[in-house]
Amino acid sequence: MTAAVAPVPTGPPKLGDLGVDLAAAARDEAAGWDRDGALPAEVRRAVAATGLLAADLPVGYGGLGATPVQVGELCARLGGVCSTLRALVTVQAMVAAAVRRWGTVEQRARWLPAFARGELLAGFAATEAGAGSDLAAVGTRIRAVAGGQQPTLELTGVKRWVTFGQVADVVLVLGELDGQHATVLVETDRAGVTRQPVEGQLGLRAAQLAHIQLDGVRVPATNRIAPPGFGLSHVAATALDHGRFTVGWGCVGMAEACLRDMADHVLTRRQGHTLLAEHQTVRALLGRTTVDTAAARELATRAARLRASGSPDAVAGTVAAKYAAARTAASVAGAAVQLLGAAGCAPDSRVARFYRDAKVMEIIEGSAQVAELHIADHLLRRTRATGSGGRR
Repeated sequence: MTAAVAPVPTGPPKLGDLGVDLAAAARDEAAGWDRDGALPAEVRRAVAATGLLAADLPVGYGGLGATPVQVGELCARLGGVCSTLRALVTVQAMVAAAVRRWGTVEQRARWLPAFARGELLAGFAATEAGAGSDLAAVGTRIRAVAGGQQPTLELTGVKRWVTFGQVADVVLVLGELDGQHATVLVETDRAGVTRQPVEGQLGLRAAQLAHIQLDGVRVPATNRIAPPGFGLSHVAATALDHGRFTVGWGCVGMAEACLRDMADHVLTRRQGHTLLAEHQTVRALLGRTTVDTAAARELATRAARLRASGSPDAVAGTVAAKYAAARTAASVAGAAVQLLGAAGCAPDSRVARFYRDAKVMEIIEGSAQVAELHIADHLLRRTRATGSGGRR
């Protein structure tokens, strides 16, 4: 795959071509990565070499200055081939977005170029056994340590389900410092960091998930991103928002790929002497899934435009887009498995892999039920503010 990836780009105009090249290079290998439960190191390096790991970072930080629409289309292309590749881009961009928005000038200069070039692979460590949808309940403790030549922080806790946690060089950890939520970048080669690989999960099997234990891990206080009290409401929220955006677009790509596979199958597969495409029930199924997929794309595109314009509705638009796209990917992938029959259930079947991945996408970055509450809250706030259900 490495040889198939284009050279390091000079700017955003080449972003689309790079995404196409990367997706094409991965198409025949994704099933093997899923089966083996790992994304090869040379593949991660190849993605880093394209500059796509944190494509929306400004050029001054080594990024491509990509727009939200460009980032979305990139994630749709990758999602339509391999959810793990899309997840690699997602988690790197989540941490980069948080540091860019809330880091100091010195922190941005230190960390962002390394994220953009892929010199450091990032992970987001928020979830715990007792803190999933309710991250306010995190139990990881962060305390200031007296003495030494520089101010130091010590972290103790266990983080779960960290995407690429097995291989991440640094993780953004959410915890409590003096009773307030705080976020700290922790290099994984520090003493006291232990990783427990997670294997055999339903989806994202190549994303090298890990549970990460922090046992009195000490880092410089300069690794803290934003003041205490901002860790959840600002830093983690920024990372999660970016994650929902890219996950949503990845789900659009999954749904579109499954739709293409269904159309190809029914145009060549016969039941007796009749093409499947000639059955009315099959055509009705294709009609429904076509509309659902197009609607998910429209919502994702709307979210991208809201983000590009800096609209106050951008966060809510992203939640709605991710919610709709994940549900659509799950339903369209399920229909594809059903329609393709034995071929759809084969070990290396793309639609079967997407069926598993899509179910995880309904949970990741906030479950469907949590998303519904966010969407309803946004509607009610607008209704109270305008008295017209948000009409303008």
